[in-house]
Amino acid sequence: MGIWIAVGAVLLIAILFIAMYNGFVRADQRVKEAFSTMDVYLVKRWEMIPKLVETVKAYAGHEKEVFSGITKLRSGTYDSMTDTEKIEANAMMSKEIGRLMGVAEAYPELRSSENFIELGKALSGIEDEIANARKYYNGTVRLFNNKTETFPGNIFAKMFGFSAREMYEASAEERSSVSINL
Repeated sequence: MGIWIAVGAVLLIAILFIAMYNGFVRADQRVKEAFSTMDVYLVKRWEMIPKLVETVKAYAGHEKEVFSGITKLRSGTYDSMTDTEKIEANAMMSKEIGRLMGVAEAYPELRSSENFIELGKALSGIEDEIANARKYYNGTVRLFNNKTETFPGNIFAKMFGFSAREMYEASAEERSSVSINL
């Protein structure tokens, strides 16, 4: 009888380990899926920026400081970046877009350009999609982090090599206002 109790206890512990591990894997996959969703919109914005820069350059070519910041940011290959590098690069890109739009404010003929208006509307739509995707990503990261940082999950997370993830936080500029006025 004592052997059956020992076998039952070992079996119960094995089931607990399997269930905890599978829970971490599922949560990790949700975070990866959420990042992939957000990344689609980040890539769209990343690819749209050169068109916007060229449009603004046509009207304000002497604003080299703004253009060089964006060009330097985009000099890296997006696909080769890690998720964290992508988040950091896009946070800096948001700041540079704000500067670019500030330049555009000084040129009424640029703001009335049909090409600039279309790009601005598309960019505004992408920014909305990024904000929604960021909410979803941060929600999945929050759930994953709760799982990895609360007891007894924190013990299992350490055993299985899972660690907390970083949220995609809005920069101070984004919090204040990322408005595209055309």
